[in-house]
Amino acid sequence: MATIDTLDLKGKRVLVRVDFNVPLNDKLEITDDSRMQAHLPTIETIFAKGGVPILMSHLGRPKNGPEDKFSLKHLVAHLKDISGREVFFIDDCIGDSVVNATKDLGNKSILLLENLRFYKEETSGDTVFASQLAKNGDVYINDAFGTAHRAHASTAIIAKYFESQKAFGRVLQSEIENVNKVLLGGEKPTTAIVGGAKVSSKISILENLLQRVDNLIIGGGMAYTFIKAQGGTIGNSLVEDDYLETAKDVLAKAAELGVKIFLPEDSVIADAFSNDANTKLWASNEIPAGWMGLDAGPNAIASVKEVLLASKTILWNGPMGVFEMEKFAEGTKAVANFIAEATTKGAFSLIGGGDSVAAIKKFGLAEEVSYVSTGGGAMLEFLEGKTLPGIKAIIG
Repeated sequence: MATIDTLDLKGKRVLVRVDFNVPLNDKLEITDDSRMQAHLPTIETIFAKGGVPILMSHLGRPKNGPEDKFSLKHLVAHLKDISGREVFFIDDCIGDSVVNATKDLGNKSILLLENLRFYKEETSGDTVFASQLAKNGDVYINDAFGTAHRAHASTAIIAKYFESQKAFGRVLQSEIENVNKVLLGGEKPTTAIVGGAKVSSKISILENLLQRVDNLIIGGGMAYTFIKAQGGTIGNSLVEDDYLETAKDVLAKAAELGVKIFLPEDSVIADAFSNDANTKLWASNEIPAGWMGLDAGPNAIASVKEVLLASKTILWNGPMGVFEMEKFAEGTKAVANFIAEATTKGAFSLIGGGDSVAAIKKFGLAEEVSYVSTGGGAMLEFLEGKTLPGIKAIIG
């Protein structure tokens, strides 16, 4: 794997695709800087190897060219604070003025380019735009796992202009290595927890993981499609009737491969999708009409605990219930705690996917697991077994 360690960076302009797509509040203040923090090791490696980092990123989804609220200028002060470096900003990402700015930097300064998505050519993967971006560096580093599943100009197309002068940064390297610990043979037994609302959005992940895990815990709203497929009564719980046969196929394939499937035997059910709803505990396959399952029950949680604490490799993708509502957060919180406990006992744990990452952070356990992915959609496609364009562009 071509990493930043394999390249000679001395005296070179190092063009880095970072993922600075951070959330901003109404005052344009950063509310979560974890994505920016993640890139600091790559930036410091560039300095250590004598290079000059030129950073490019997108921010938000501007529709019609430049918009002030999506300008990367709002990130400059914070980048200075967390990097301890001088940071210069230029209000464009292509053109002679930008190229000249990349050549005029001191060897201890960072240059941040303006939002790539101010040009529609970025998301369309335009070759000419990619070639213009390429003029801003002598070496290309892709460190943006969160956009690696997009064939955008700055993530996939640009790499062809650098031949052997391209590599992964620390973030992308770590993402690949850590996912491969799960997908390419971690220590057994391996357990995957797949939750969330819909089977349709996770079916490819389930099918890919069946070849690689010993235990598969299915939770969240998608569990009720499986329970109904087995003949259970699920009341008003979320269900995808079009995927009942698919669910049966997954269960049959698991049995054939010797993979143990765990569905919640009991649920916290409610008479409305609301934190103020009436609730009670009930068997997941006997939920009465007018009631819906919104979280795992205590018996289900106990079963999950036993499995996770006996596991050596754990992947978590998707919550066990509607954890955004306090009444229905216990199952997801319990899973987060069990994974953290298993990790302290020597298990390798990977948290991947937006909701799982949000949950592990919400419960203050991000530092208690082995690895928390920075990519949402990219992680999902990686777990499906797809080759991501941003990765393929580097490895060929």
